[in-house]
Amino acid sequence: MNSPAVGHGIDTAARARSAALEQQILADPPRFRVLTGERPTGALHLGHLIATLASRVRLQAQGVEVFLVVADYQAITDRDASGDLPGVVRGVLLDYLAAGIDPQATTIFTHSAVPALNQLLLPFLSLVTVAELERNPTVKAETAAAEARGRRGMSGLMFTYPAHQAADILFCHGNLVPVGQDQLPHLELTRTVARRFNARYSAGRPYFPEPDALIVPTPTILGDDGAKMSKSAGNTLELRATEDETVRFVRRARTDSERHITYEPDRRPEVANLLTIGAHFAGTTPEALAEEVGPAGAGRLKRVVTEALVEGLRPMRARRAEAAAHGPEYLDAILRRGNARANQIADRTLDEVRDLMGMRY
Repeated sequence: MNSPAVGHGIDTAARARSAALEQQILADPPRFRVLTGERPTGALHLGHLIATLASRVRLQAQGVEVFLVVADYQAITDRDASGDLPGVVRGVLLDYLAAGIDPQATTIFTHSAVPALNQLLLPFLSLVTVAELERNPTVKAETAAAEARGRRGMSGLMFTYPAHQAADILFCHGNLVPVGQDQLPHLELTRTVARRFNARYSAGRPYFPEPDALIVPTPTILGDDGAKMSKSAGNTLELRATEDETVRFVRRARTDSERHITYEPDRRPEVANLLTIGAHFAGTTPEALAEEVGPAGAGRLKRVVTEALVEGLRPMRARRAEAAAHGPEYLDAILRRGNARANQIADRTLDEVRDLMGMRY
């Protein structure tokens, strides 16, 4: 285990590298290809927007090539039934469009529609050990959750999730992955897979890139109960929520007994949460918003946050309503286009991988 000094050094180096990457993006955005996405386990919410969707829209606007995977296979890693998966996938797509994702600029695709991507999982699993899979933070967390639930153990699909994630990123030769500081270990196995594949099968001319981490702000957004916003906790403000539901969400949000508003995330997490939300939509910083509200107290803070949130979400609601009005056929057509492009790239990658491995007969 790293000592605190070593860990701090790694964090500092990663942040420095990320800052350099931001400058390179500004100078030459087409050089970069980003892969990111999520499991379609329910409607996206305010936490998703602030922590991930906003950075994807920014990268798209900067001219970076973005691939968004709706990881429908991963939706069944920890559950016995997938539910209305088509409906959830379409809902996620509507949330993407509402947030500003442009399907003409960003490739949106689903796991299950790209067979060659998933076939990469087999050679990739040969490059990692069981111990390395077990050390992945997601696998460790799921192991603990399965034990706590006292029900069936972790599925084999969940156990192989880190290698599947490597296939997601590497099938399109993704070289940049936006992550929060605490997600850096998730990317390391992908870098390991790329490095080992190159060493074993393509030493003279590395085939896969070792993707870089682009560290982006991923603040933890709290629900109206003061706990981390989570679909499973039922404390979310969904992106499809109405204006009235948005107002009620802020009204219910917890604060504390101190009147003077300050931004102190460790000591006053609930107040800091409202400041973070308000600042995001007002185009300012939580510190500046706290200074503005100051002695006016929690009532004034909630009014300011409500106004910023309602106005900030208004254009998103309009885009979502416009897209939904076209019906499911419109959404399915977007996915078909994205799936076709992903398949074209994945088929070529798999063919080249088989050539390098001597498995073309």
